[in-house]
Amino acid sequence: MGDIDARQQVLNRLRRARGQLNAVIDMVEQERHCKDIVTQLAAVSKALDRAGFKIISANIQECMVREGEPDDDGMTVEELEKLFLSLA
Repeated sequence: MGDIDARQQVLNRLRRARGQLNAVIDMVEQERHCKDIVTQLAAVSKALDRAGFKIISANIQECMVREGEPDDDGMTVEELEKLFLSLA
């Protein structure tokens, strides 16, 4: 990830998700009510999804195949679409 601001945003989202996941683990260990656990788990899932979307959106040009460039390991439009949809 070349964009420093985007990278920091992704890291912040991932750290937030890590904290939320730790909270979910604690809640399960404490046998908290299932509604509270699932609500927190949904927040973790959303934070991870948003981090994934940010990675793709910030690096879409970098991820794509650049025809004619040697040793290009980029992705086709179809592969990129599949990757994007894997987050949905």
